[in-house]
Amino acid sequence: MKIILQDNVPKLGNAGDIVEAKRGYYRNFLEPRGLAVVATKGTLKKREEDREALERKAQKAHDAAVALGERITQLPPIEIPIKAGESGKLYGKVTNKEISQKLEELIGEPIDKRGIKIKEEVTALGDYEAQVKLTPKVQVECSVKVVVEGNFVKDKPPADKDKDKEKETEGGEAPKKEGKARKGKKSAATEEE
Repeated sequence: MKIILQDNVPKLGNAGDIVEAKRGYYRNFLEPRGLAVVATKGTLKKREEDREALERKAQKAHDAAVALGERITQLPPIEIPIKAGESGKLYGKVTNKEISQKLEELIGEPIDKRGIKIKEEVTALGDYEAQVKLTPKVQVECSVKVVVEGNFVKDKPPADKDKDKEKETEGGEAPKKEGKARKGKKSAATEEE
């Protein structure tokens, strides 16, 4: 079915475009959100009349996105505090949501977390590059610096199997592990009793 888009829809088109869409997609997604209307003679005529207003609105939104993009590129590296071990390995992950929240704090404008793409996976402390997509035509780069939140957390030493062997040779027996025995099997503790 032919529809007229009322707003930009990713992977479908921009406001004012006449596109083909399936009935279910239109009825269940586009129409309830006010993103599209059915293309009839009346709506096509109204579209021509409203085209200038839509173009002005689109140009105004583009100019605002360009200005916002310039403000983002002028920012110093965005510092994201996160817990990390002494070796610099992170406990957790830096996500698009954290970057968008930090950007919102710094510039005072809402940034959609879905428009942020980090070029490489953030696995350690350091500097990273992120791409912020404000509109389909306006994309900017920003620097993200991952820093330690508070103090370093002591890294856990690797599990030593040698310590268990030392205890086994010193005491004559392996250290007993407490816990429930499985059905049908007897544990070493129940056999000795």
